[in-house]
Amino acid sequence: MTNSGRLLLLDSASLYFRAFYGVPDSFKAPDGTVVNALRGLLDFVATLTTQHSPAAVVACWDDDWRPQWRVDLLPSYKTHRLADPQAVADGEVVAEDSPDLLTPQVPLIAQALGLLGIPVVGAPGAEADDVIGTLARLWDGPVDVVTGDRDLFQLVDDAAQVRVLYTVRGVSRADVVDAAWIRDKYGIDPSQYVDFATMRGDASDGIPGVKGIGEKGAASLLREHGDLDAIVAAASDESSSLKPRQRTSLLESAELIDVMRTVIRVREDTCDLSVVVPRRPLSTTQRVDLEAFGDRWGLGGVTGRLVEALGS
Repeated sequence: MTNSGRLLLLDSASLYFRAFYGVPDSFKAPDGTVVNALRGLLDFVATLTTQHSPAAVVACWDDDWRPQWRVDLLPSYKTHRLADPQAVADGEVVAEDSPDLLTPQVPLIAQALGLLGIPVVGAPGAEADDVIGTLARLWDGPVDVVTGDRDLFQLVDDAAQVRVLYTVRGVSRADVVDAAWIRDKYGIDPSQYVDFATMRGDASDGIPGVKGIGEKGAASLLREHGDLDAIVAAASDESSSLKPRQRTSLLESAELIDVMRTVIRVREDTCDLSVVVPRRPLSTTQRVDLEAFGDRWGLGGVTGRLVEALGS
């Protein structure tokens, strides 16, 4: 397809977790199965498609939510999300700790997206973030990345027309994150975000950061020195303006810094543009199948909103 229209990239897990926790679990299918995440995510799709009129939509998927190559570099990576961290320490493979009521809904979400003609795209050894990073780089037109994960702020690029719809306040009221937003929020440029996140750290992903630097310190150092390589070099220069505690922390963390930066940076080589298909009006067959799916799983008015949003 001609990749000149707007591409909407969904961070699927981020959205279905938001739906699960934001929509009451009183929503159930006729057989009693809880379908709050399914309903919520499909409502998100209808809202986003109506608001942004994308030429194409891709649901980016975690084929591997904790890739081994990242764990090999940083064993603490996402450890707290594991169902049984001790099993990891013992060399066993365990799944992500997902709520019992959410787990059965995930394949239903993928099935529903397929009925809508929205490709569900993952890649071996890659997280959804990596698929998003790849497609954002390859697409020639404007790109909107829908996520609650601030790590994807590293993709923001005004020149390439890549922005993030940050769902921290909700999907319908998502913050539109561009370069000006990042400068206003953090005092850095988007191109500095990986270095900023490396120093700041992120406990939710098991990334320790550089002790004693923090968010404000990281931003200040980047404004003065430009990038993390220059900051580390300044730490080795006793005549530089770094504070003694910062200098010590940076030098002690020198090897870890390279590791964290590699883990945080999204890959851009996970797939090609053939996975993107143009958004077309729903066919009669799609409508029939979607209505049957909606009846089976008790989706109520969500089905109608999807038909209205995607039907033209």
